[in-house]
Amino acid sequence: MPPIRDVMPAFELFQPTSVTDALGVLSRHGADAWPMAGGNDTFDWLKDRIKKPRVVVDLSMVNELQGVKDAGGGLEIGSTTTLTTIANHPMVKERFPMLAQAALLVASPQIRNVSTLGGNVSQDARCWYYRAGWPCYRAGGNICYADTPQAINREHALFDADRCVAVSPSDTAPALVALDAQFVIRNGDAERVVSAEEFFVGPGIDITKLTSLQPGDLLTAIRIPNTFANKANYFEKVRDRMVWDFALVNIAASFDMSGTSINDARMVVNGVSATPYRLNSVEAFLRGKARDKATADTAAGMAVEGAVPLAHNAYKIPLMKALVKRAIRGDAAWTS
Repeated sequence: MPPIRDVMPAFELFQPTSVTDALGVLSRHGADAWPMAGGNDTFDWLKDRIKKPRVVVDLSMVNELQGVKDAGGGLEIGSTTTLTTIANHPMVKERFPMLAQAALLVASPQIRNVSTLGGNVSQDARCWYYRAGWPCYRAGGNICYADTPQAINREHALFDADRCVAVSPSDTAPALVALDAQFVIRNGDAERVVSAEEFFVGPGIDITKLTSLQPGDLLTAIRIPNTFANKANYFEKVRDRMVWDFALVNIAASFDMSGTSINDARMVVNGVSATPYRLNSVEAFLRGKARDKATADTAAGMAVEGAVPLAHNAYKIPLMKALVKRAIRGDAAWTS
């Protein structure tokens, strides 16, 4: 029998109007509850009947989770703040234009109007085998269909594959890692704050999801320190189509400069691993170097060390090298 499409399974809908009420619902229903913000990723799952939560918690009426505010020269952004708001917000554009650009390049204007920052960083893997309901490792099975001789895997991982070769699909995630953002998560009366790098998890930690969120958790805010505020920064996204599409590879980079010399740098590539892939060795190499072609060429070679291409995604290696070069030289389609 062919799969049923566009007929969502039955669920109980809650629409809390406060964080306290939302946490109460999530606490009562635990793993049976599905938090929903803009709903773009949620409705894909529900219409395809791959995910069948008993409870959906609509967060769109919780005003406490929305907005951008100053935080000592940095920013605190509510988790359900829309991507359109972030892309157009004066403080984001002035202090962290890389994040504004990342938000602006997500999907299409209509989708950005309802999509949220928290939803963008929390969305699930886009691997078509997984999304279509195949019983792969990520879905609880015992095989990765994308890593077989006959697989279609041009959009999959180069690094850190551990049974699963799906990649993080978020555009804002690499920017937030590059900006050393902190994620504020509440569960009941408890609150924890984790770094952006800790928020995203690979298959070696938990193969069933891409983030560290647990049942009952509510991502309430994302805090960006002033460390790289108003510094040189860079974001670029390469995709098959210029509208709507997910990144084949994207890159986010922040540079603390002293004249033409790089004091410090954070460089993160996405679309090549299950988590935003931070280029730690490149960052160490860049300190004290000039932001020029020679530096960029050497760093690009270092960036792809350890890459293990699949049958159809080897093109990502030269693409990644090109993006690293462009970020360091600062000469691509968009820079700060």
